[in-house]
Amino acid sequence: MFVNERFKLISEYLKEKKKATVEELSALLYVSPATIRRDLLEMQKMGMVARTHGGALYIENSDEISIFVRLEKNAKEKEQAASVALGNLPSFQTVFIDNSSTCLALAERMDLTHKTVVTNGLQVALKLSQKEDVHLIMPAGEVHFNTNSVTGSLTCNLLRSFNLDLMLCSCAALDGKGTYEYSLETIQLKQVALEQTRTHILVADKNKFFLSAPYRTCSLSAYDAVMTDADDETARPLRELGVAVYNKIKQPPIV
Repeated sequence: MFVNERFKLISEYLKEKKKATVEELSALLYVSPATIRRDLLEMQKMGMVARTHGGALYIENSDEISIFVRLEKNAKEKEQAASVALGNLPSFQTVFIDNSSTCLALAERMDLTHKTVVTNGLQVALKLSQKEDVHLIMPAGEVHFNTNSVTGSLTCNLLRSFNLDLMLCSCAALDGKGTYEYSLETIQLKQVALEQTRTHILVADKNKFFLSAPYRTCSLSAYDAVMTDADDETARPLRELGVAVYNKIKQPPIV
């Protein structure tokens, strides 16, 4: 069983039971107590659980991993994926940028002068608010502790009032069947953003190809391009499905 699969099973068990001992989880997953302790330590660092003496507790709103953890995790790969996207973006005047750490790395480096930016990410908004001549809009909604983002029905309803050129987003995981997230609220917001934008670009570092998450956002055909630092061998299965995968700084422009 892969590490992310154990994390998912542990999270689901804690969500139901609210707490569990190392011994319970060891028996549930058929792994050693030492493995469970290492998993719980990693999950605590990611804001997914609270450690206790001999076990762990479920944390409310832990469905999404803290953005501050995500900023540090695979930072080099995120920057490389952002560099690929930066070198291949189509022209636009209006853009939706999600709250992902990958798109934050991209947004910091984009020339957004005299452009309109709509984002649900507090960190993205904070960074872009320091740039001159950027028309920055953040839809109202429920602010989430872990993700530093706004989501919910109010955010989705306000997002429906926009008609935008470009969507830049990442995901928790992806495979040949589509992209995935850890929470239903996240996929609902991204599905609305997909409806309200004309060109859709997924920016995902290579590690997302080897992860899993429980909720499917959409098929890969919904995206006009996938921008990634993944090598050709990793990207090959997607290309065989007809997905436009950009993994080099300069490739033919998006039509």
